[in-house]
Amino acid sequence: MTPPAIDTTALTRRFDDFTAVDHLNLRVDAGQFLGFLGPNGAGKSTTIKMLTGLLAPTSGSIRILGEDFEARPAQIKRQIGVVPEGMALFGRLTASEYLRFVGRMYGLDRATTLRRTQELLDFMQLAGEEKKLIADFSHGMQKKLALAAAVIHGPKVLFLDEPFEGVDAVAAGTLKAMLQRMIARGATIFLTSHVLEIVERLCSHVAIIHRGQLVAQGSLDELRAGAGRAGQSGSTTSAAQPGGEKKSLEQIFLEIVGADREGNPAATSVEQELSWLS
Repeated sequence: MTPPAIDTTALTRRFDDFTAVDHLNLRVDAGQFLGFLGPNGAGKSTTIKMLTGLLAPTSGSIRILGEDFEARPAQIKRQIGVVPEGMALFGRLTASEYLRFVGRMYGLDRATTLRRTQELLDFMQLAGEEKKLIADFSHGMQKKLALAAAVIHGPKVLFLDEPFEGVDAVAAGTLKAMLQRMIARGATIFLTSHVLEIVERLCSHVAIIHRGQLVAQGSLDELRAGAGRAGQSGSTTSAAQPGGEKKSLEQIFLEIVGADREGNPAATSVEQELSWLS
């Protein structure tokens, strides 16, 4: 039986008296395209940093591809790719130099590194920028390069923290094509994004974190039916609206996280008023 690509047990991270991630039990099967959602400050970036070894958990455990992360960190990191929110590129290198460096760091031989570097530059439409330093790249070009570096070694699990933020439509299309190719070949993708339309279009499954706790996880159809939500064991809401249309991911998201601690719907920006604008 194939182990989950990602499996956490009671994963917790505290910063002094603040608990950013609170006993997170998350399971992502191999081959899934998971959208990991939550409001600002919910714990998304903290979670992805722990899952990729950039931040140590306070408590709990992480298993990636069936391996315990704490016991075998180096072996696991060779099988994952990461595009962090800040990208952390080396600005004084060219794109080609950077990809060759990353390929060799992952242990690829010289010939394979050179071949994949050229293939990635061509695919990302960066092949005409051989002499330009990364520091002079646009934000979208840097995003494409960061993704190229994350996949040059053929990772089995890819972690993406806000990959479409600040990216134009052309660059976004290139990134989406790359991700769809990876899913087609059996890779697992863990994506965080505030752009719910992109998540709904790309992802097969969704997990939602709120105040550091996992409050929902499942396929889109399961979440539309009310299953997969914390404290709910079956269908509790209609998957369709009165007009017969399916609920959008945005509507599902607001239903789950747009309530106060007692479960009462929170006031929306439309319902609230600003005295100097009314």
